Amino acid sequence: MDQDAVDLALLVFRCAIGAVMFAHGWNHVFRGGKIEGTAGWFASLGMKPGILHAWLASVAELAAGASLVLGLLTPLGAAAVVGTMTVALITNHRGNGFFIFRPGEGWEYVMTLIAAGVALGVIGPGSWSLDEALDLFQPVPGSDGLWIVLAAGFGGALALLTVFWRPEKGQ
Repeated sequence: MDQDAVDLALLVFRCAIGAVMFAHGWNHVFRGGKIEGTAGWFASLGMKPGILHAWLASVAELAAGASLVLGLLTPLGAAAVVGTMTVALITNHRGNGFFIFRPGEGWEYVMTLIAAGVALGVIGPGSWSLDEALDLFQPVPGSDGLWIVLAAGFGGALALLTVFWRPEKGQ
């Protein structure tokens, strides 16, 4: 296998996912209704207090995006993708069907980001990354990355939902 081709593919993949996540966080903080609008929306989904969860999600998305683009602490960035998108899937998308274009937005998009986060957490960023330059997670995250994604990503989402999610009846 051509290692340069693999490294290029991983660079493109992690930069694409990283850019999407960074844009999500940026949008929550600075666009539309800004952080206050995001807080109101999160509260309407049952994530209370809304302002706390707006900031947690936004900072996690910004950090995940930067982490993946740089290839720095990649399993942690991947876990942030998995955690934030799992919460989004459960609180907002799960009851809306599969397709994103359906009313209320289905869950295909967040499911795809979750899968990408798991894959990047396990495979790692490739050689063209700060993880490689700093000799982190060598040779690749592998099972360590999987455990980080499971514990911090899915575990963090489960803990957050258990403690803070209080949807109205019928949600």
